[in-house]
Amino acid sequence: MATTKWSLDLSHSELGFKIKHLMISNVTGKFSKFEAEAVTEGDSFSDAKVVADIDVASINTNNEQRDEHLRNADFFEVGAHPNMRFVSTKVERVDEDTFNLFGDLTIKDTTKPVKLSVEHNGIATDPWGNVKAGFSINGKINRKDWGINYNAALETGGVMLGEELKIQGEVQLVKQA
Repeated sequence: MATTKWSLDLSHSELGFKIKHLMISNVTGKFSKFEAEAVTEGDSFSDAKVVADIDVASINTNNEQRDEHLRNADFFEVGAHPNMRFVSTKVERVDEDTFNLFGDLTIKDTTKPVKLSVEHNGIATDPWGNVKAGFSINGKINRKDWGINYNAALETGGVMLGEELKIQGEVQLVKQA
Protein backbone atom coordinates (compact mmCIF):
# COMPACT_ATOMS: atom_id res chain seq x y z
CA MET A 1 0.00 0.00 0.00
CA ALA A 2 1.25 3.49 -0.80
CA THR A 3 2.23 5.94 1.89
CA THR A 4 0.19 9.10 2.34
CA LYS A 5 1.52 12.40 3.61
CA TRP A 6 -0.75 14.70 5.65
CA SER A 7 0.08 18.32 6.52
CA LEU A 8 -1.41 20.61 9.15
CA ASP A 9 -4.29 22.92 8.28
CA LEU A 10 -3.36 25.61 10.82
CA SER A 11 -6.47 27.70 10.14
CA HIS A 12 -8.58 24.80 11.46
CA SER A 13 -6.27 23.65 14.26
CA GLU A 14 -5.38 24.77 17.77
CA LEU A 15 -2.92 23.67 20.42
CA GLY A 16 -3.55 24.67 24.01
CA PHE A 17 -2.70 23.93 27.61
CA LYS A 18 -3.96 24.49 31.11
CA ILE A 19 -2.18 24.65 34.47
CA LYS A 20 -3.34 25.15 38.06
CA HIS A 21 -2.88 28.69 39.37
CA LEU A 22 -2.90 29.41 43.12
CA MET A 23 -4.14 25.82 43.40
CA ILE A 24 -7.75 27.07 43.01
CA SER A 25 -8.25 27.65 39.29
CA ASN A 26 -6.67 27.04 35.90
CA VAL A 27 -4.83 29.37 33.56
CA THR A 28 -5.18 28.44 29.91
CA GLY A 29 -3.04 29.32 26.96
CA LYS A 30 -2.28 28.34 23.41
CA PHE A 31 0.45 28.34 20.81
CA SER A 32 -0.66 30.17 17.67
CA LYS A 33 2.21 28.95 15.47
CA PHE A 34 2.93 25.26 15.02
CA GLU A 35 3.44 22.76 12.25
CA ALA A 36 2.64 19.07 12.05
CA GLU A 37 2.73 16.29 9.53
CA ALA A 38 1.79 12.65 9.49
CA VAL A 39 2.79 9.82 7.19
CA THR A 40 0.37 6.89 6.99
CA GLU A 41 -0.23 3.74 5.00
CA GLY A 42 -3.21 4.75 2.88
CA ASP A 43 -5.82 6.62 4.92
CA SER A 44 -5.36 4.56 8.10
CA PHE A 45 -3.82 6.40 11.02
CA SER A 46 -3.23 3.18 13.01
CA ASP A 47 0.46 3.25 12.09
CA ALA A 48 0.97 7.02 11.63
CA LYS A 49 4.37 8.62 11.96
CA VAL A 50 3.78 12.10 13.38
CA VAL A 51 6.11 15.09 13.80
CA ALA A 52 5.04 18.44 15.29
CA ASP A 53 7.07 21.60 15.82
CA ILE A 54 5.78 24.36 18.10
CA ASP A 55 7.00 27.97 17.98
CA VAL A 56 7.32 28.68 21.71
CA ALA A 57 7.39 32.48 21.20
CA SER A 58 3.81 32.23 19.89
CA ILE A 59 2.53 31.43 23.41
CA ASN A 60 -0.60 33.40 24.31
CA THR A 61 -2.37 33.35 27.68
CA ASN A 62 -4.28 36.60 27.06
CA ASN A 63 -1.89 38.44 29.37
CA GLU A 64 1.15 39.99 27.67
CA GLN A 65 3.13 40.41 30.91
CA ARG A 66 2.64 36.72 31.77
CA ASP A 67 3.46 35.70 28.19
CA GLU A 68 6.76 37.61 28.33
CA HIS A 69 7.58 35.90 31.64
CA LEU A 70 6.83 32.50 30.07
CA ARG A 71 9.26 33.31 27.24
CA ASN A 72 12.16 34.13 29.59
CA ALA A 73 14.64 31.88 31.43
CA ASP A 74 12.21 31.13 34.31
CA PHE A 75 10.17 29.04 31.87
CA PHE A 76 10.83 28.39 28.16
CA GLU A 77 13.95 30.50 27.51
CA VAL A 78 12.81 31.23 23.96
CA GLY A 79 16.05 32.93 22.87
CA ALA A 80 18.01 29.71 23.36
CA HIS A 81 15.17 27.22 22.73
CA PRO A 82 12.71 28.67 20.19
CA ASN A 83 10.90 25.40 19.41
CA MET A 84 9.36 22.39 21.06
CA ARG A 85 9.21 19.16 19.06
CA PHE A 86 7.10 16.01 19.27
CA VAL A 87 8.12 12.89 17.30
CA SER A 88 5.89 9.83 17.53
CA THR A 89 7.36 6.45 18.37
CA LYS A 90 4.27 4.21 18.46
CA VAL A 91 0.52 4.21 17.87
CA GLU A 92 -1.67 1.94 19.97
CA ARG A 93 -5.31 1.44 18.97
CA VAL A 94 -7.73 1.69 21.92
CA ASP A 95 -10.93 1.28 19.89
CA GLU A 96 -12.18 2.13 16.40
CA ASP A 97 -11.75 5.90 16.80
CA THR A 98 -9.32 6.27 19.72
CA PHE A 99 -5.56 5.82 19.81
CA ASN A 100 -2.73 6.28 22.27
CA LEU A 101 0.04 8.17 20.53
CA PHE A 102 3.42 7.66 22.16
CA GLY A 103 6.34 9.87 21.33
CA ASP A 104 9.30 11.94 22.41
CA LEU A 105 8.67 15.55 23.43
CA THR A 106 11.64 17.91 23.40
CA ILE A 107 11.48 21.12 25.43
CA LYS A 108 14.61 23.15 26.18
CA ASP A 109 16.93 20.43 24.82
CA THR A 110 15.40 17.83 27.14
CA THR A 111 13.62 14.91 25.48
CA LYS A 112 11.19 12.74 27.44
CA PRO A 113 8.58 10.17 26.41
CA VAL A 114 4.91 11.18 26.49
CA LYS A 115 1.58 9.51 25.85
CA LEU A 116 -1.27 11.39 24.19
CA SER A 117 -4.85 10.25 23.81
CA VAL A 118 -6.06 10.88 20.25
CA GLU A 119 -9.64 10.69 19.05
CA HIS A 120 -9.94 10.35 15.28
CA ASN A 121 -13.03 12.37 14.37
CA GLY A 122 -13.15 11.22 10.76
CA ILE A 123 -12.14 12.07 7.19
CA ALA A 124 -14.09 14.44 4.93
CA THR A 125 -13.65 16.27 1.65
CA ASP A 126 -14.10 20.04 1.77
CA PRO A 127 -15.96 22.00 -0.95
CA TRP A 128 -12.66 22.58 -2.82
CA GLY A 129 -11.80 18.88 -3.06
CA ASN A 130 -9.26 18.73 -0.22
CA VAL A 131 -9.35 15.55 1.84
CA LYS A 132 -9.07 16.35 5.55
CA ALA A 133 -8.78 14.31 8.73
CA GLY A 134 -9.75 15.65 12.17
CA PHE A 135 -8.41 14.75 15.60
CA SER A 136 -8.89 15.74 19.25
CA ILE A 137 -5.74 15.36 21.36
CA ASN A 138 -5.36 15.28 25.14
CA GLY A 139 -2.44 14.56 27.43
CA LYS A 140 -0.69 15.44 30.66
CA ILE A 141 2.94 16.15 31.42
CA ASN A 142 4.89 17.26 34.48
CA ARG A 143 6.64 20.52 33.54
CA LYS A 144 9.48 19.80 35.98
CA ASP A 145 10.49 16.78 33.85
CA TRP A 146 11.70 19.34 31.29
CA GLY A 147 13.42 21.65 33.80
CA ILE A 148 10.59 24.18 33.97
CA ASN A 149 10.78 24.59 37.73
CA TYR A 150 9.77 28.20 38.44
CA ASN A 151 7.29 28.62 41.28
CA ALA A 152 6.52 30.80 44.28
CA ALA A 153 5.36 29.79 47.75
CA LEU A 154 2.07 31.28 48.91
CA GLU A 155 1.59 32.90 52.33
CA THR A 156 -1.39 30.62 52.91
CA GLY A 157 0.62 27.52 52.04
CA GLY A 158 0.92 25.76 48.72
CA VAL A 159 2.49 27.15 45.59
CA MET A 160 1.50 29.50 42.80
CA LEU A 161 1.68 26.94 39.94
CA GLY A 162 0.86 23.29 39.64
CA GLU A 163 3.38 20.86 38.19
CA GLU A 164 0.91 19.08 35.90
CA LEU A 165 0.26 20.65 32.53
CA LYS A 166 -2.76 19.48 30.57
CA ILE A 167 -2.38 19.48 26.78
CA GLN A 168 -5.41 19.97 24.55
CA GLY A 169 -5.49 20.10 20.78
CA GLU A 170 -7.89 20.12 17.88
CA VAL A 171 -6.05 19.25 14.70
CA GLN A 172 -7.09 19.08 11.08
CA LEU A 173 -4.70 17.51 8.58
CA VAL A 174 -4.85 17.86 4.79
CA LYS A 175 -3.99 14.92 2.54
CA GLN A 176 -1.16 15.81 0.17
CA ALA A 177 -1.26 14.84 -3.50
